[in-house]
Amino acid sequence: MALIFKIVAAAEWRAAEAAGAFVGAAVDREDGYIHFSTAAQAPETAAKWFAGRRDLTLVAVEADTLGQALRWEPSRGGALFPHLYATLPLAAVVWTRPLPLTADGRHDFGDFAC
Repeated sequence: MALIFKIVAAAEWRAAEAAGAFVGAAVDREDGYIHFSTAAQAPETAAKWFAGRRDLTLVAVEADTLGQALRWEPSRGGALFPHLYATLPLAAVVWTRPLPLTADGRHDFGDFAC
């Protein structure tokens, strides 16, 4: 199982759960695709785009269920990042959990192996 990860405001994720699908955060809708990260990329994504935010949810998604709408494209430093050119069906979500801050201000990915 290949997991990819979305970091999203908790309120936005609750709205997605209520709606039955995630259409993306404002930046995703603006860019035309939903931004994801690999396990190795997630901590840097959190630090770069979500520094200091306490209101976050980490969403783990089974990449293989997304089909051709998922594309791996160059981004930071030329690394390939997963981008979803479709609405995220909640059936593809494996798990979600809060993404709190540690005492030093970094996001705590816990047992999640990055």
